[in-house]
Amino acid sequence: MKRLTVFLFTLFSLQIVWAGDRLSMLPQPILGGELSNSAATSVEDINEVMPRMRALGLNTVLVPAYWELMEPVEGQFDFTLIDRTIEVARREQLHVVFLWFGAWKNSMSCYAPGWFKQDTKRFPRAMTAQGKQMEIASCFSDNVLQADLKAFSALMRHIKECDPQREVVIMMQIENEIGMLESARDHSPLAEKAYKQERWAERYGTDEYADEKFMALSYARYVEHLAQAARQLHDMPLYVNAAMNSRGRRPGEYPSAGPLAHLIDFWHEGSPSIDLLAPDIYDTGYKSWCGQYAMPLRPQDGGTVKNRLFIPESRCCENSGVRALYAFGEHQALGFSPFAIDQASSKETKSVTQAYALLRQIFNTKRPLNTWGLLFDQEDRERIIEADGVVMTCRHYFTLPWDPRATDGTTWPEGGAMLICLGKFDYLLAGSGVVVDFKTPTEKQQEQQKALGEDGFAEAGGNTSHAAVKGFKGKRLGLLSVDEVSIGTDGTMQYLRRHNGDQTHQGRHARIGVGDWKLLHIKLYEY
Repeated sequence: MKRLTVFLFTLFSLQIVWAGDRLSMLPQPILGGELSNSAATSVEDINEVMPRMRALGLNTVLVPAYWELMEPVEGQFDFTLIDRTIEVARREQLHVVFLWFGAWKNSMSCYAPGWFKQDTKRFPRAMTAQGKQMEIASCFSDNVLQADLKAFSALMRHIKECDPQREVVIMMQIENEIGMLESARDHSPLAEKAYKQERWAERYGTDEYADEKFMALSYARYVEHLAQAARQLHDMPLYVNAAMNSRGRRPGEYPSAGPLAHLIDFWHEGSPSIDLLAPDIYDTGYKSWCGQYAMPLRPQDGGTVKNRLFIPESRCCENSGVRALYAFGEHQALGFSPFAIDQASSKETKSVTQAYALLRQIFNTKRPLNTWGLLFDQEDRERIIEADGVVMTCRHYFTLPWDPRATDGTTWPEGGAMLICLGKFDYLLAGSGVVVDFKTPTEKQQEQQKALGEDGFAEAGGNTSHAAVKGFKGKRLGLLSVDEVSIGTDGTMQYLRRHNGDQTHQGRHARIGVGDWKLLHIKLYEY
């Protein structure tokens, strides 16, 4: 029996890098996790949580930097928590993305220091059209901007002193889920003055969607001041994150005017120094949200990518692992990060650990020719991909007839994978809960649909006859081999075991069961 075979990849690097792009500063794709909002508010918290994140298989931890704790007294800065985070991350060989919880966090100004909150005359609040003050600092106040800018600049300056080569801190998030609630825009006196000066109503109208655009441009201009300061003090990739406009909500019912996909042009105009607009995905429609933020190169963009997909927050759940594989496979994502991973159960984090272990191996390889992301659930069960004369029918594992979990009345866990073409008739499949068969286009066109029994064979009394298949024309594809493999840090692929017989349904497909996490090397032949 074959015990060990070693393969060596000779294709281009999987990690996406564009010349002259600040994102090329990142040392590797981000296999991340974001800490819960109060997870790093003491040295003891940091000492406990960072080693645990390393054990989960993360390479990057997204950590809040709290304005209220960093500048408890105006003009007096305390960087104890920042220093400890960098120190422990360096020891644990982790990267850090700091999240500036400055003037706004989830729209509200809840992380501003007490001296800022209490002085509403100096630091005015946003208002509704009815004159109601909100717990939201007005972005039209220069005093608000200067206080925020001073603190953020002090943070960037200190990070450069602690980590001048960006060995630990690799990226910064400016503010958090910026946006307006209750009202689509700010109606405070300062905001009304700016609104009239822009002649906004004449340009865009007076409905709530026009108001949202006005606020989007205004927030973006505010953020640009912080981004420019960061560039001058310690240049690194910068991004802003957005709470989604989901469930049919209208502006003001969700955090309107944030860096949402439908407002990207206003954000690009107002804040050209920001590298990424990033979605926080908690709602249904995961694939759709990813597609809205993965904006590829277009000729009219003058040779730049419009937006690279980076998911800094996603619901941490049992489906997180396959969602990560989908994002990297389908959109070559910059990174993926489940939120509050420090508070999640082992049942929820297990899929992240398993998926990241597979992705680490894939990132060790040289660049494949093509990658696709697969993600299935009980409603969205199948995807057909045709490339280079091969039709790949990809399905949820529970579409196979013999697994009793498919029909026991419980909700299907999501199945997903990264499918990689290495060359002609040569593929990798990394994931969980998927099945893939391979056919020629002519074979697929002549495919006979049959009801299958629990043993995987046709049900008795089926209507497929010998006459129905007599006129078959063209060639077919078969599985030459399906091997479970691992990939070392040097890019070599090591054979673990052969999948055949029952594991491929006698050569009909390659599959990875629900709850299993595997990397399969699949070779085809034509006959």
